[in-house]
Amino acid sequence: MQTVLLAVLALGLLTARPPTSRADTPTVVPPQPISVSQGWQRVMDPHDLGLKKDLESGVGGTGWSSVAVPDVFDSRPLPANFPGTIGWYRVHFRTPNDPGFAWAVHFAESRRSTEVWVNGRFVGSNSDPYASFQFDLGTKAGSLDTMVVRVDNRKKIEPREGWWNWGGIVQPVSLVPVGAVTVSDLGVMPQLTCPQADQCSGHLLVDAVVANRSATTLTPTLELTMTPPNGSTAPAQVDALAPGTLAAGQTASVRFSVPLNGPLDLWEPGHPALYQTQIDTTIGTLVSQRDQLAVGMRRVDVRGGLLYLNGRQINVRGASIEEDFPGHGAALTTAEQVQIVTELKALHADVTRSQYPLSQPLLDMLDQAGILIWTEAPIYHRDDLLHTPAQRADALATLRDAVLETRNHPSVMTESVANELTPTPDTVPGTKAYLDAAVPLVRQLDPDVPVADDVLSYPGYPAEQTYRQFDLLGISNYYGWYTGQKAHSTANISGLAPFMRQTHAEYPSQAIVMSEFGAEASAVGPAAEKGSYAFQTQFIKQTLGIVASLPFLSGALYWTVREFAVKPHWDGGPPRSIDPHTSIHHKGLISYGGVRKPAFATTASLFAMTPLFRSPPIVPAGSPADGGPTRGAGAIGWALLVGMLGLGGALATSVRARRRVRYLETPRP
Repeated sequence: MQTVLLAVLALGLLTARPPTSRADTPTVVPPQPISVSQGWQRVMDPHDLGLKKDLESGVGGTGWSSVAVPDVFDSRPLPANFPGTIGWYRVHFRTPNDPGFAWAVHFAESRRSTEVWVNGRFVGSNSDPYASFQFDLGTKAGSLDTMVVRVDNRKKIEPREGWWNWGGIVQPVSLVPVGAVTVSDLGVMPQLTCPQADQCSGHLLVDAVVANRSATTLTPTLELTMTPPNGSTAPAQVDALAPGTLAAGQTASVRFSVPLNGPLDLWEPGHPALYQTQIDTTIGTLVSQRDQLAVGMRRVDVRGGLLYLNGRQINVRGASIEEDFPGHGAALTTAEQVQIVTELKALHADVTRSQYPLSQPLLDMLDQAGILIWTEAPIYHRDDLLHTPAQRADALATLRDAVLETRNHPSVMTESVANELTPTPDTVPGTKAYLDAAVPLVRQLDPDVPVADDVLSYPGYPAEQTYRQFDLLGISNYYGWYTGQKAHSTANISGLAPFMRQTHAEYPSQAIVMSEFGAEASAVGPAAEKGSYAFQTQFIKQTLGIVASLPFLSGALYWTVREFAVKPHWDGGPPRSIDPHTSIHHKGLISYGGVRKPAFATTASLFAMTPLFRSPPIVPAGSPADGGPTRGAGAIGWALLVGMLGLGGALATSVRARRRVRYLETPRP
């Protein structure tokens, strides 16, 4: 289908209607999506014989057993399960009968690769295990249909991932109505300027793909209605956006700039104000599609090497999370998602981090809780898969999917393009080419947030020109835990502060956050023994004390809140006598079974002592206003707090089935 750019930012707002524009005219609205969580059956196919047994027809095979979706093949992180296997699912359903609407099946996430048949007819496949996807059913209204899903989570060493290889339909499945005109890849993102603290204004960027699925020419309208947060007396804002006339079967990429009526109720931790936003895609009196989002008005940017939120300097504290609970693996229940947010709040975290796109319900909860998130594309230790143009195109497609999954959430503070690639990308052509292409791609898809890269903390490497194009650098720091590389030692925590100062000197324009640090703990023992609870507590005190003494840092995140399953025979660093090899990553502040370790309370106390907003703000080095006392005062204040906790020594020591689009090395807008 032809893709045409019908609207650009320069066109801006096209027309406006009052909220009652269609009140006097009967309007047809889309039916509600239908959850498909019950009635599923599953059979395992470890020898890949399912197609020979005609399982895709929905009638072949034996050994089917009932399951509820979301589902993982086996929730036990046993070594034999990690390489993966094949499972088949089937479900019977009746296609709804709603005049004017066809139906599609929407998968929120299925790991790793997925193929779908309806009534024995192949309808599509997906190869991104961390993105949602959707296929047309192509069935008759009111018919009784059978859907069969083949999920293959077999994997080799590559691609590397720092979490367990869960397999199955791990997030919800639903039937969704499909009208004559559809909108996909919808993004509604505030584009604000904040010349003064908490005084922001600007516009909404509405970005989407609009498709005419009918056999006739149509002229749709996108009607945007935005209701201010609860308690506000401001009227709802209604705008009509015209993507133009679409020929039969035509698809168009559209982008609009919608001026925002002020003053704005800004979203931030402690005040997670959300504007309930509805976009109706209309054709005359018919609403062909209705999308509903919660939009947060906020601005995250970097100024003078420091991170700002809504025009104020921030200094974040938090811990990372994994979607992994005992008994369910990655197929989390709503209660488990709530538990994740509850634990972050108990930790006094104002930020969290994930190495892949989180589920939409969990992202919604973070929006509502006012917890920022550092989100990443799952490009982890993947230099060996970035050598060829085809490999890089695949990685860029994964990055694109990750951004599209997360860009509508105000909690997202940055989009990170990779984690722990080579420390010398300037001299690794494939890695450099990927990073060079990733930055403009993210800025095109989500110009609302800084672009980040998470890098290793090995000392002794030269400054990399490749890193200077990023707004934000995340430092994966394990000084004092892992020994590092030959000639690039991280064995002694005393080297952390000098390394961070050197990094800041090399990249003065980039904001720097310690996006990862942690120590394994699974047994009682002395503070001098790695792997003990006492060592973990001391390690966190020391590291956070050093972070507090370096005012050019914009924050720190511990790895992780809760333990999770990782590769079999995980070697997290401690002596084997205290922590034998297992499949559980023991750096968490809470055990896999849900028991808080002693370091949880200590970390929560230290996080609570660090306000999110810096007051007074730090004057960036080199600024005419930089007289020095502001920096010194911050360090002295923290020294007093740390001293109260007995941490003086720490300061002395001082980190989509949707289409798998192939991108060029330099993505086009």
